[in-house]
Amino acid sequence: MTAPAALYESSLPHLKLLGRGKVRDMYEIDDQHLLIVTSDRMSAFDVIMPDPIPGKGQVLTRVSNFWFNKMQDVIPNHLSNDLSLADVIPDESLRQQVEGRAIIVKRLKPLPVEAIVRGYLIGSGWKDYQTSGKVCGIELPSGLQQAQQLPQAIYTPSSKAEVGTHDENITYADTVALMGEEIAAKVRDVSIQLYTTAAEYARERGIIIADTKFEFGLDDAGTLYLIDEALTPDSSRFWPVEQYQVGISPPSFDKQYLRDYLETLDWNKTAPGPKLPDEVSQQCSAKYREAELKLIGA
Repeated sequence: MTAPAALYESSLPHLKLLGRGKVRDMYEIDDQHLLIVTSDRMSAFDVIMPDPIPGKGQVLTRVSNFWFNKMQDVIPNHLSNDLSLADVIPDESLRQQVEGRAIIVKRLKPLPVEAIVRGYLIGSGWKDYQTSGKVCGIELPSGLQQAQQLPQAIYTPSSKAEVGTHDENITYADTVALMGEEIAAKVRDVSIQLYTTAAEYARERGIIIADTKFEFGLDDAGTLYLIDEALTPDSSRFWPVEQYQVGISPPSFDKQYLRDYLETLDWNKTAPGPKLPDEVSQQCSAKYREAELKLIGA
């Protein structure tokens, strides 16, 4: 399968650009709908790299859409069937630019938190545990090792940061202050349910989902929706089951490969990011595609 041309930044002059995130470009369609384009931009340590990862945006789109559809019985999602891509982008050449990476979604009010669920002790959680015996203030049993599965998945929300700044861990009580008790509890409970269901499915297909991040939004009636992306190699840590071992940081299908490469550089983790060698870009692309093949066989 030939990798499609990489897209660093979309350009749809007939639509109003509402903003560019680390990966996604968002356009206004009308009062009820938005167009979201998933680019091939790659961020690490909250910095957008100067080089795109070929095909990454299509992989993220297909994987997210798979999970959105699979989890419909758990929570509604932001995908809209009211309009086709041809309705929104009549110009065929412009449409081809975003084919396979553009979705039409309901216009919702995003909640101000990132809902992070951790099933394994790794990354910043492992560092936190080593110094305090806790992860984001949650007390854990003593004697746990790096990459060990937690007794049960834990919910560790963070604040949403602007592009170029770092997200910050917050407590559940902080989320109650931000959103109210009812919504905060619903976000926590559905996040753990989504993670647990997905982790069980993925493990049967050779992937351990160590942790993941969800985002949510509300409609005018106060109904909670799953938005943004879901259980992709960008928003999750994916480990191959056959190479998993407690006590070491396992190899991964996600952006950890890029993080590990960046850690070898003399770079202070602030913008601008370093230029990526072709080999690193291609390897990242291959890892994302492999994760997709294992999860959904596409």
